[in-house]
Amino acid sequence: MKIAAVLAAALVASLGYTGSPVAVAADAAQPVVKSLRGDTPILSESSPGNFRQERDHAPAPRDYVQQPPLIPHTINNYQITKNFNKCMDCHAWSKAPETKATKVSLTHFKDREGTELSNISPRRYFCTQCHVPQTDATPLVGNTFQRAEGLR
Repeated sequence: MKIAAVLAAALVASLGYTGSPVAVAADAAQPVVKSLRGDTPILSESSPGNFRQERDHAPAPRDYVQQPPLIPHTINNYQITKNFNKCMDCHAWSKAPETKATKVSLTHFKDREGTELSNISPRRYFCTQCHVPQTDATPLVGNTFQRAEGLR
């Protein structure tokens, strides 16, 4: 076991990664595993954290080209199933002028082959696969991300 801990420490050191999920104990005998889940076992649910969705606001600027727009309002209790999509109550082309919501992009009306459809493509129907609301959560991992130069 001691050899495995030393090898793990050497690997981490050689990669130069300071935010390693494996921290080696002072005597290098037992590695101490740190996780974003904390001490919560895998088979248990961890607490969701103390964050809230931001209140309704104007659409947020995008950080990279082709980024799906962020949802600028809460979506608590929104239902999106194969038979119903709450988002379409406001964002459908027929309802957007009345609700003053952004219309669903034309790209959502094309199938895999690029054929234009008369309704939203099934592969673009489940909005929250790509579009997410903003929260006030602090980042889990530090980063040096910069917006795309053309968007600054």
